[in-house]
Amino acid sequence: MNGITENMTKLQTIMMAAIIPVIVVAATLLVGLIVRGIVFSRLLKNRNALGRTITKILKGPVIIWFLMLGIYFAIGSSKLPENVIFVAGKILLALGIFSITLVTVNLSSAMIAKYSVRIEAVLPITSLTQNISRIVIFAIGGLVVLNTLGISITPIIATLGVGGLAVAMALQDTLGNVFAGFYIIVSRQIKIGDYIKLDSGEEGYVTDITWRTTKIKTLPNNVILIPNEKLTKTIATNYCLPEREISVPIQVGVHYNSDLEMVEKITCEVGREIMNQTQGGVPGFEPVVRYHTFADSSINFTVILRVKEFVDQYFIKHEFIKRLHKRYAKEGIVIPYPIRAINYTQEKAASDSKPQNNI
Repeated sequence: MNGITENMTKLQTIMMAAIIPVIVVAATLLVGLIVRGIVFSRLLKNRNALGRTITKILKGPVIIWFLMLGIYFAIGSSKLPENVIFVAGKILLALGIFSITLVTVNLSSAMIAKYSVRIEAVLPITSLTQNISRIVIFAIGGLVVLNTLGISITPIIATLGVGGLAVAMALQDTLGNVFAGFYIIVSRQIKIGDYIKLDSGEEGYVTDITWRTTKIKTLPNNVILIPNEKLTKTIATNYCLPEREISVPIQVGVHYNSDLEMVEKITCEVGREIMNQTQGGVPGFEPVVRYHTFADSSINFTVILRVKEFVDQYFIKHEFIKRLHKRYAKEGIVIPYPIRAINYTQEKAASDSKPQNNI
C-alpha cells in the first residue's frame, strides 16, 4: 500500500507540474486566435487585394508563432533545469526566426507581383531578380539564426569568401551568364515583353530572363533559349525601343498611264481608313506616299503606315492590300503585270543598218 501511495503521489506531482505549462500554452493559443481574428477581419474589411494576400500568407504562421511563444512561456514556468530551458529557448527562437524568414520571402514575392508595374521603373521583374531577392532574404535569415544559436558568423563569412573564389573559378560560364543576365536587366535595353530580332535570325517576344538564359517566344509559339552571355555579345534589334509603335513600308506599283496625283490621293484615303478602322493601326496617323522608281512595267512607290507594335504590321498589310486592290479596280487604276516590250521598228532599223554579206 505504501508503494502504491508513493506512486500516486508522484503522479499527482507530475500532473500538477505539467498542468500549469499546458494552461499557459492553451491560453497563449487562445490569445493568438483572438488577435488573428481581430486583425485579419479588419484587413479583409478594407477589401484590399494586398490585405487579402497578407491574410492568406500569415493565417497559418501566426498560430504557429503563438504556439511557439506558448511553449517558451510554458518551459519558463516549468521546473526544468536552467540549462534545458536555455537550450530550448534558443531552439525556439531560431525556429521563429527561420519561419519569419520564410514568411518574408512569401510576402516579398507577393509584393513584387502586385507592385511590379511600379517597381519596373527601377528594376524589371524577372525570374533572376526574384530569385536573387529570395536568396538575399534567406542568407540574412540564416546568418541571424546562426548568430542566435551562438555560432560566430565571422569565420563562416571568411570561409565563404575563400570558397566563393574557388567556386567562381569552377563555374565561370555559369557565373558569366548570371552577371550577363543581371546586366541585361539593369541596362533595360531588353525587357520582358519586347520583340527582338538577333543577327543570327532568331526573333520573338522576350518572356523571361533567368539565371542562365533569356527566353524568347516566337510567333509560331516556340521558345528559344539564348545564353545571357551570348545575348550581350550579339547584335539585336529591339522593335520596342525607343517606343512600341513602328512604321510599316508597303511597296506598290501602278501603270505608266496612271494619274499619279489621283493615285496618291486614293492610296492615302485607303491608308486613313486602315489606320482608323483596323485593329493595330494608329488612329490619326497620316499615311505617306513616296514615288521612287521608273521600273520596267510600272511606276513604283512606297506607302508608309504605322502600327502599335511589331506583330500588328501583318494584319495591317493584309487589310491594306485587299482594300487598295478593290479601290484601284473601282477607280480604274491598273496594277500592271510584269511586261517585256519589244520595239520591232527599232529592231528592224538596227538590222537594216548592218552591212549585207554578198555571197
